[in-house]
Amino acid sequence: MSTFSQFINGEWLASQKTRANINPSSPNEIIGEYAEADTADVELAVQAAQAALPAWSRSTPQQRFDVLDFIGTEILARKQELGTLLAREEGKILPEAIGEVARAGYIFKFFAGEALRIGGLAIASVRPGMEVITSREAVGVVGLITPWNFPIAIPAWKSAPALACGNTVVIKPSELTPGCAWALAEIISRSGLPKGAFNLVMGDGVAGKALVEHPAVDAISFTGSVGTGKLIAQHCALNLKKFQLEMGGKNPLVILDDADLNIAVECAVNGAFYSTGQRCTASSRTIVTEQIYPAFAAAFLERTKALKVGAALDTASQIGPVVDQRQLDKNLHYVTIGKEEGGTLLAGGERLSGEGYFFSPALIENHNPYARLNQEEVFGPVSTLVKVNNFEEAIQVANATPYGLSGGICTTSLKYANQFRREMQAGMVMVNAPTAGVDYHVPFGGSKASSFGPREQGGMALEFYTKVKTHYLA
Repeated sequence: MSTFSQFINGEWLASQKTRANINPSSPNEIIGEYAEADTADVELAVQAAQAALPAWSRSTPQQRFDVLDFIGTEILARKQELGTLLAREEGKILPEAIGEVARAGYIFKFFAGEALRIGGLAIASVRPGMEVITSREAVGVVGLITPWNFPIAIPAWKSAPALACGNTVVIKPSELTPGCAWALAEIISRSGLPKGAFNLVMGDGVAGKALVEHPAVDAISFTGSVGTGKLIAQHCALNLKKFQLEMGGKNPLVILDDADLNIAVECAVNGAFYSTGQRCTASSRTIVTEQIYPAFAAAFLERTKALKVGAALDTASQIGPVVDQRQLDKNLHYVTIGKEEGGTLLAGGERLSGEGYFFSPALIENHNPYARLNQEEVFGPVSTLVKVNNFEEAIQVANATPYGLSGGICTTSLKYANQFRREMQAGMVMVNAPTAGVDYHVPFGGSKASSFGPREQGGMALEFYTKVKTHYLA
């Protein structure tokens, strides 16, 4: 059995404890034993990042470009291999896993280019003989805490802009999916990045808490649950530490009477169930106006029942397993809640036979927008159908949750499409497209309880990973 160590200060360091990384398609299969960081490991990693900061923050744009471009090139060259690892440890079917790996590679290449484009402004002073310019500088040591559902894409979209801006990094991936983060660290270890500029600590919340609370960490970027996000926000606010949060979603897909039925059904199935519904942008509520409702519900139900659930590496599988037993239990629990609060289970919602964590995609009809299943994030292939009278009611219901990450509409009306884009309380809106699926070079983030702080991805990521300095010259 292979054992995988922490990467700290340019070296692979073993820890006293390890955790088995299991395959959710076949939980008896152990992918490897991965180190479990303790507070001492985190201390070493932060010290290494501190020591590396002066040199890396003053590196040239060409040095940063070369490092990031090397990383992106190797990720893309190994996308089949890394995609197979991702499918084994997270449960995505192989085509989705390979697609995620490619996205990570393109993210690094995008931010290689951004490293060359970080600039400032020249501003005319109101005082004669005075010149004013602004520049962007690295924030410092940044702690990155990433989730299990995108185990290489999210580490990429946090670490690539951090490094492009001259920051040094300590990253703590989810304990459920450490393999992809370790593989990324191994590539980075050969990229020419100075030792200590990138550090990997693996493990559970003990390591995450130590990273958040370390006084030498200048900024925290976190993707995960709302509850944990609030605790991080509280600590960072009290200690005047920069922070960025990406949290939950209860994303609506609105289907209007004039929608193209085939497009609408495809958007609903993709958004609700692909990637096993384990996406913060998944459309877990499908809100349908009354005239198209019977035809849409029948077609959506037919497609849902036909989905093939199986092992992630099985070429016949359309939906892989959920990530672990805890998530499987949560899915089953919410199906029970949905039925107890008056919903009608139209399809799925059961544990399937086989040794893996296989769950049949659940479709539940419940027209009460304030039912728990229409308000709370499940993070699995569990979707509701909600019937409304018209567009006005649809947009009201779509906005009636604490979240505001993504929202979609299917319609052939330009008027309603534009009105939806204006009135939807979400950071991302989709017209005749699934709510999940965002390009790697555009801003990602939401509103309300879904996000806090500057956007991730794209050029706007630099807002979090830099600080602005104003210079006066006389």
